[in-house]
Amino acid sequence: MAQKIKLSTIAESLGISTATVSLALRDSPLVATTTRDRIKDQARALGYIYNRRAASLRTSRSGIIGVVVHDIMNPFYGEILKAIESELDRSRHTFILSNHYDSVEKQRTFIETLLQLGGDGVIVSPAIGTPPEDMQLAEDNGMPAILVARSMDAMDLPTFRGDDTYGISLATNHLISLGHRSIAMIGGTDQTSTGRDRYQGYVNALRKAGMEVDPNLRIPGPRSKQGGYEAAVHFLSLPQKPTAAVCWNDLVAIGLMNGIARAGLVPGRDISVTGYDDLEEAAIATPALTTVWNGQAEVGRLAARALLDRLAGSHEPDGMHLIKPEMRIRQSTSPVESRH
Repeated sequence: MAQKIKLSTIAESLGISTATVSLALRDSPLVATTTRDRIKDQARALGYIYNRRAASLRTSRSGIIGVVVHDIMNPFYGEILKAIESELDRSRHTFILSNHYDSVEKQRTFIETLLQLGGDGVIVSPAIGTPPEDMQLAEDNGMPAILVARSMDAMDLPTFRGDDTYGISLATNHLISLGHRSIAMIGGTDQTSTGRDRYQGYVNALRKAGMEVDPNLRIPGPRSKQGGYEAAVHFLSLPQKPTAAVCWNDLVAIGLMNGIARAGLVPGRDISVTGYDDLEEAAIATPALTTVWNGQAEVGRLAARALLDRLAGSHEPDGMHLIKPEMRIRQSTSPVESRH
């Protein structure tokens, strides 16, 4: 008879939620130690026996998938989300979206809420500084996690993203082929795998061409149009007088071109600029932006498919799954000799 005692019975007797009881009996760190102990004591007193194996099977499904990214205002994530939604629609799943804005606490709260709602799985572009325990929490509670756009060195979860090192090397090599020898890199941060990999691609291309890597030609930080626009002042005042800029993404590149134009120069003629991601806006920018297609739609589609496959019983191999980027050459780059 002991197993007929329900979680709701324990919850009602303590005046707390059923979700909290469930998490506590799974030893979730989301529940304070004192509360966990009190819940377990009450469960024993009522004769409840927690069947961990049965719980881990999660035979019932809610049809809810959680998706948490840095900022949906960035069209890069919008394109990933559109592909995720399209793939989930085919299986009649829906998703709940959260922006973490690189707040680990906000991301953790979302995962906790998703667990309480009985979410089937979660797709995450992890916040800067995400501890492995936060992703393991989802996995340990029967909610598989898939990573997109950013990777985590300490977690061997299925991860879908573009090959950023290769992609930025394409853009840098394009500028080198046009005769540019003083090339700045603008934007990004070493705190993310994306930022580290893209800078490494820039460095690799310069070294392969026998060019010096000048740390003063790196302007880290900007990730938005406003950031790129503000970086133009710094870029144009560099004593090395760069003739070109490799930008961390299209938004930074478009912002930088606006700043260059505001200073009375002509982007694409006086200064060559490359972006990254090939957002819809890139092709209609003035001038049309030379950039790198990074496969956002493919990343979203593959991540959603991998999660659905895991829920169906198959298992996408853990580790990195890289999309190979491609160059999109337009009007924002030109041979260095053509500058006036």
